[in-house]
Amino acid sequence: MTLTVAAALVPLAVACGNGTADTGSGSVAPPPKLTGTDWRVDSVTEGGTTHRAPAAARIRIDAKGRATGNLGCNTFSAPTTIDGGRIDFGTLRTTRMACDEPRTTFERALTRALESGALTARTDDGALTLTTGEGGRVQLTPSASE
Repeated sequence: MTLTVAAALVPLAVACGNGTADTGSGSVAPPPKLTGTDWRVDSVTEGGTTHRAPAAARIRIDAKGRATGNLGCNTFSAPTTIDGGRIDFGTLRTTRMACDEPRTTFERALTRALESGALTARTDDGALTLTTGEGGRVQLTPSASE
């Protein structure tokens, strides 16, 4: 009987905990706050090449899981699924404005990263890194208004 009560209390203790999650590396860290922040995209790295973001590149995810923003020239929206420190962007719906070559190259890299499947999200000193399953990275920082 005691074992049954103890087993029942473990999920309750986890549910009422301090909001931290096991990262799989043996350490415990809070999942990053992905919603409600206006994120400025700083860069996208894929295949060893880093693409610096145009000033307009932004991402915001609302509390209902809807992402909106700017890919550097074109605006976008997409549904997202957030599970702890993982985020999965659905298909991006974008405007189709003609952009100069550097912004087009950046937009393609960012779109590939966001649509690549579940991304691992990690924060460090307020900055956010989204990592693809292939090791690509999207570097973001909170907008100045945050």
